[in-house]
Amino acid sequence: MKPVYCYIVHCANQAFYTGWAKDLQRRIKQHNAGKGARYTKLNGPVSLVYWETQPNKISALRREREIKKYSHLQKKSLVSEWYPQMSAQNPTTQYEYLSIAPGRVNLLGEHIDYNGGSVLPAAIDRNVHLYANPRSDGIVSLTASDLEETISFRLDNLEKKMDLNGNPLPEWALFPAGVAWVAQERGYVVSGLEGEFTSNIPMGSGLSSSAAVEVAFAALWRELNDWPMDNLELSILCQQAENQYVGVNCGLMDQFSVANGIEHAALLFDTQSHEWQPVYIPKNIAIIIADSKKRRSLATSAYNERREACEQALTLLKQDLPEINTLNDVSLSEFETYGHKLPPIIYKRAKHVVEECHRVKQAADCLNKGDVKKFGEFMLDGHASLRDLYEVSIPELDTLVELASQIDGCYGARLSGAGFGGCTVSLVDQSKANQFIKQLDTGYQKSTGIKADIYLCQASQGVIVKWHEHAD
Repeated sequence: MKPVYCYIVHCANQAFYTGWAKDLQRRIKQHNAGKGARYTKLNGPVSLVYWETQPNKISALRREREIKKYSHLQKKSLVSEWYPQMSAQNPTTQYEYLSIAPGRVNLLGEHIDYNGGSVLPAAIDRNVHLYANPRSDGIVSLTASDLEETISFRLDNLEKKMDLNGNPLPEWALFPAGVAWVAQERGYVVSGLEGEFTSNIPMGSGLSSSAAVEVAFAALWRELNDWPMDNLELSILCQQAENQYVGVNCGLMDQFSVANGIEHAALLFDTQSHEWQPVYIPKNIAIIIADSKKRRSLATSAYNERREACEQALTLLKQDLPEINTLNDVSLSEFETYGHKLPPIIYKRAKHVVEECHRVKQAADCLNKGDVKKFGEFMLDGHASLRDLYEVSIPELDTLVELASQIDGCYGARLSGAGFGGCTVSLVDQSKANQFIKQLDTGYQKSTGIKADIYLCQASQGVIVKWHEHAD
């Protein structure tokens, strides 16, 4: 399934008309042939000046209704505002495409996305912005603006992971190169690019900065080369890039969340069946993320060791439960009966996974009913399990969670991400959010000597690609 588009055309009477379409170019031709809409028939011809990708028709219709409420000035600003002049080295560069991919925070369900369980992440309003123009020479030339680094590599030489000068690709360049490599392995056309990207997602913090980079590039290449895939398939391609090219054995949650985010909602995602549904977060609840400033690299951390422990647990449990395919298939009573047969460390890892899978289902029901207080209790239970059973927390994360849970207005808190550093996430009464941030900031610095970065966030839309036909 291909994405659906929400678009704006500029009419002959200087007005903006907003619509949606499955085939954008065909729709523009219909407008100019007088067969698109009554308004454009009366005020044509039209020119396409803006579009966004949307994951499905419902999202496109929702976005169309939203834009139609804008004033003329607001629409004009939307058309022109993003149009970048961003490169410090080349401020006159004009880019035709902008791909925006959000970070993600996981509210509940940690380390179960590779064990067949359901997770409850949300895309957040911190993003990777990728500005680009296509190239026809098979070369990708990119600038990571935040790192002040530029790299170029050939699309026909990706397996060597080298730049044009024969030097190893830096770590950040492995993510777009990996997406291109997997796409080509699948038989998709991948065009060259000239571009640059920037991000306000903290790197190494557990907010999926790498997945956001992958999805931003994949969505852009999908648009440029007309790949026939929806956002779920796009996220699977990005996961394969991280597994097979970058070398991190991650599950699908991060890429899925970045690609499919919905405003004001978490995503209850079954990592086994890939079925999902939004779970809306009450509007009076703020998502507050605290960056511990303790960094870790998934590729060199104990992440892969934890995954191997889960695989060992599954193999051993199948001796008594031959019908199970993942640890998610093990009920609480079955684990109580057979779990004691596992080696002590393997037992602790599997116990966290089995209980966390059950916890997510209960917690999602609570959030659907608006019971944020009970949901917050599940968050605290989840953190304790990650700390004591899965052993991926660190003292700084524990301090942030303990402090947050004692501040007025906080419903629950936990580490978010793979652990070993990174961030915590708290659900907080919106009216008390600012005071919560001040108290958490002061308390953490007093306890650790470290000043945390604390972000007031909301659940946001997944990846979109925008286009602007600039004048020469």
